[in-house]
Parts: sequence; C-alpha cells; structure tokens
Amino acid sequence: MFFITLKFSDGKAKAPVLMEAHNAWLKRGFDDGIFLLAGGLQPSAGGAVVAHNTSRAELETRIQQDPFVAEGVVSADILEIAPARVDERLAFLKA
Repeated sequence: MFFITLKFSDGKAKAPVLMEAHNAWLKRGFDDGIFLLAGGLQPSAGGAVVAHNTSRAELETRIQQDPFVAEGVVSADILEIAPARVDERLAFLKA
C-alpha cells in the first residue's frame, strides 16, 4: 500500500489550466483499481492519494504521468506502507 503526497511547488499557478487533465489522471487510477482515496492536503497545500494493488515501479511511472507532476505544479513523495494491523473493513490491504 502506498501513500502519495502531491505538494504544491513554485508552479502552483498552472494548476487551474491543468486541473481537467489531472482529474482525468485520477479517474484512470480509480478505474484501474489502483487508487483507493484522493483528496486535498489542508490548508491548500496540495493533494494526497492512497494506492494499492501495484508495484512501486509501476506507481512511480503512473505518478510521472500526472500532468501536475509532469508540469511542475506539484512534487510527489511516495511512502510505502506494509500493513501489519488493520481494521477488518480494510483487511484486503494486507493481501
């Protein structure tokens, strides 16, 4: 399982122009069964994504395809988590 932060960089001003493409990128991640959650870092610091069902190398490639990353709107940081204890509602994350 992975936790990705997408923190705004100096290119933040380009975000409105790229928002539609960024949202399409997020939709693909959900449609592909990779993304579990996406949302904003508060207050207006960028975004975050929880991903699973992929390798780190595949995820890195996917993240580079995000228009926000490609155009320098955000910088991405990937944290890999090996779930050891989970609520039963999230048991699928241990598989």
